[in-house]
Amino acid sequence: MTFTLATWNINSVRLREGLVAQLMSDEAPDVLCLQECKSPLDKIPVATFQALGYTHMIGRGQKGYNGVAIFSKMPIEEVGAADYAGLGHARHIAGRLSNGVTVHNFYVPAGGDKPDREINDKFGQKLDYLTDMRDAFHVARPEKAILVGDLNIAPREDDVWDHKKLLKIVSHTPVEVEHLAQVQEAGTWVDVTRQDIPNGNLYSWWSYRSPDWDTADKGRRLDHIWATPDIASAAHSSRVLRHVRGWEQPSDHAPVFATFDL
Repeated sequence: MTFTLATWNINSVRLREGLVAQLMSDEAPDVLCLQECKSPLDKIPVATFQALGYTHMIGRGQKGYNGVAIFSKMPIEEVGAADYAGLGHARHIAGRLSNGVTVHNFYVPAGGDKPDREINDKFGQKLDYLTDMRDAFHVARPEKAILVGDLNIAPREDDVWDHKKLLKIVSHTPVEVEHLAQVQEAGTWVDVTRQDIPNGNLYSWWSYRSPDWDTADKGRRLDHIWATPDIASAAHSSRVLRHVRGWEQPSDHAPVFATFDL
């Protein structure tokens, strides 16, 4: 069985209902994971998405903030929703597809502006969230699983537009990169995107502050697709849909795709 999965920080699913529908129509991934839905679950426009074939949804909602959802053309059963770092935020949902694959959808805290937990509580929360993710994957090693989402960290030098300039900027600091590496190691996760696209600059986020975002190209790869080793070799056709960042009233993130032959 071949299926395609996509992850996208949508920055309000109700505000950008039309963009989600356009992506579903144009690209038709079998599974679409959204982050930063900014909506209670009962306010998400599911009827629009059901009409396009996405008859199954699981998620966690929150009014005005956070929020994660998985839309699927195939049956999906909820199997978990963790509150890492005890923040009380809607940042994780996990579901098992009818093909036996478990999908984890994460929205890791952004971490605020200052990379110092002594003066910035949000940065401390981000590190604690990642630590709890690491510990959870140590306790229960995932199998036949995919982890996606806005992890709010660009780990590699070629995942940012300027490595040296961003070393002290939240999302690319060494302490964040190390924490993310520990999460990846704990679950023996394989970075599917970089397995497929091993070399070269690759971004999935461009700031709203840059009106000439495409020309300036000061991006970061904050959105990720990982897989456990037992299915990572079945992944292929990874891509970032950069042009979606240029749609009318877009999210500042672009969708990331991967296909699996299982």
